[in-house]
Amino acid sequence: MLAALALAAFTPDDLVRLKRLTDPQTSPDSRYVAYVLSETDMAENKRRTDLWLLDLQSQGAPPKRLTQNPANDSSPRWSPDSNAIYFLSTRSGSSQIWRLSMAGGEPTQVTSYPQDVSSFRVSPKGDRLALSMEVGPGKKSGKRSGKTFDRTFIRHWDTWTEGRSHLFVANADGSGLIDVSQPLDADVPSKPFGADEEYAFSPDGARVVFAARVAGKTEAWSTNFDLYEVPVDGAGDPKNLTAANQAWDTQPVFLPNGDLAYLAMERPTFEADRFHIVLREGSNGATRPLTKSWDRSVDRLGITPDGRTLLASTDDLGQHALYAVDPRNGTPRRLVATGQVAEYSPTKSSVVVALASLAAPADLFRASMRESAPQRLTSVNQELLGARALSEFEQFTFTGWNNETVYGYVMKPHGFTDGTKFPLAYVIHGGPQVSFQNQWSYRWNAQAFAGRGYGVVFIDYHGSPGYGQAFTDSISKDWGDKPLEDLRKGLAAALEKYPWLDGQKVCAAGASYGGFMTNWIAGKWPERFKCLVTHDGIFDQRSMYYSTEELWFPEWDFGGPYFDAPQLYEKFNPANFVKQWRTPMLVIHGELDYRVPDTQGIATFTALQRRGIESRLVIFPDENHWVLKPDNSVQWHEEVLGWLDRYLKPK
Repeated sequence: MLAALALAAFTPDDLVRLKRLTDPQTSPDSRYVAYVLSETDMAENKRRTDLWLLDLQSQGAPPKRLTQNPANDSSPRWSPDSNAIYFLSTRSGSSQIWRLSMAGGEPTQVTSYPQDVSSFRVSPKGDRLALSMEVGPGKKSGKRSGKTFDRTFIRHWDTWTEGRSHLFVANADGSGLIDVSQPLDADVPSKPFGADEEYAFSPDGARVVFAARVAGKTEAWSTNFDLYEVPVDGAGDPKNLTAANQAWDTQPVFLPNGDLAYLAMERPTFEADRFHIVLREGSNGATRPLTKSWDRSVDRLGITPDGRTLLASTDDLGQHALYAVDPRNGTPRRLVATGQVAEYSPTKSSVVVALASLAAPADLFRASMRESAPQRLTSVNQELLGARALSEFEQFTFTGWNNETVYGYVMKPHGFTDGTKFPLAYVIHGGPQVSFQNQWSYRWNAQAFAGRGYGVVFIDYHGSPGYGQAFTDSISKDWGDKPLEDLRKGLAAALEKYPWLDGQKVCAAGASYGGFMTNWIAGKWPERFKCLVTHDGIFDQRSMYYSTEELWFPEWDFGGPYFDAPQLYEKFNPANFVKQWRTPMLVIHGELDYRVPDTQGIATFTALQRRGIESRLVIFPDENHWVLKPDNSVQWHEEVLGWLDRYLKPK
């Protein structure tokens, strides 16, 4: 304990300086794993990425840097013979595909297209590439700058929707480029976060299957993604393989025999519905659900090299676990039970996972094909983290709404000693159908709060995934009752179970739905907290509905469009309860946030100021729904932790 206390506390500056390991890709011969490591350039206020390689067959072998360039190198993808790595690089001035031979030498440029390549795959025979690029209107000429639109979904996340991402197929040397998704008015892959998991080559390399949602006039309120199949030579229009399902179909994964596994939802327009695994027979197109009876929602589908086992990562009782799934009968079998399996890539006999937790960011581990403790392969932040005292944490349960079991986590503050009470940061997750679980976050990081001397508590209230789909469904049409009851009871349970938490010094903070909840708490539970923090939170449900982009989200959760069903929008509308507000509040918003437009934050601040409540507004002109730039992240933490210090640690 004395040695731990001698170590420095973990700080927001440490958080932004951590190296971030992503995108592990094992070679087809199972000897190597390539991965991406990003590092922060504080002087340039940005992160840059390089490729690294680890020899899996040489025990204790140190990782080897493959690229070191002022530009960004990312997305390593192996040739089928394991003799080369294709990757994306901006070293030519734009994002293009490059090739690095394992025999040595410098990378060679494969593509030289006029547009950035955003994702790609190598065909099973190595003779072709599938890749995505933006196809948009030409540059405007003259002095006119006006944008014109004839349908909604005019902007998405942080970008105006003036172009489309298309899927192309080219020869392995970049020649013979064919736009295979051109007949569809759709983004392939989807925006803003879709990548190469949304398309796949058939085992013989003759066809490509991809996920797409046809836009039309309904894109803003539709979740009807379908799987389309097209020959690699682009002959004929893409064929819709999943037209019968009006909900979401995605992540095609081929079995060696030509059968197609993929993820599917069942309820149209519900983005938080359960993704289950479906198998489509290659011989006759018949489909059957594989994991119909497994009450978990799969977020990433994969397959072992021999094609005998499907792999699935999923939220699972406050963890993000990895399972093996039998493609014959859909039986799931857990491989990695604890922590956050952020990404994974299988070898012939194991799975390499990027595994994180509340205690540490992602490193590579090797997991066997049966549940056991994963074997550590890398320690990319050993120097920094070895000099920091990271805080202990534990999961706890309590009886929440309707006497149902609800899970939460508590983390001890830096400098914890028995018999001392510590102020509490009560952090509320967004979504609302996401989870604050045993994971590492670069935005709402519990260690950063604990390092400042705060106990940290966060609750997976009703609506959180990983506890059965009914638990997730329960928040729909009930944004303000069940979750608030869970938060009330969760705080009481934590204070009773952990007497070192000071119940008189508590601040609640959250973003997105968590920001809505802090605004809701301001009117519904104003006496409980010394202060509040709302980041990109909803203030007025009516104006939110008419200015957000993904209309399917509020329409499902509130029972329809505002003009048809205003009752629930107004029932759970923080703007209707401003008269009860009295708690000091810090308001933070990004101007590029098109999910929850910045006027929601400005309106929150206006209400606070007009009511004479102590408040502060922080606007980031260059950030979206998240704060991503290193310097901005440090400023965000300084503002948030400073606000907590002001009310929970008065001098």
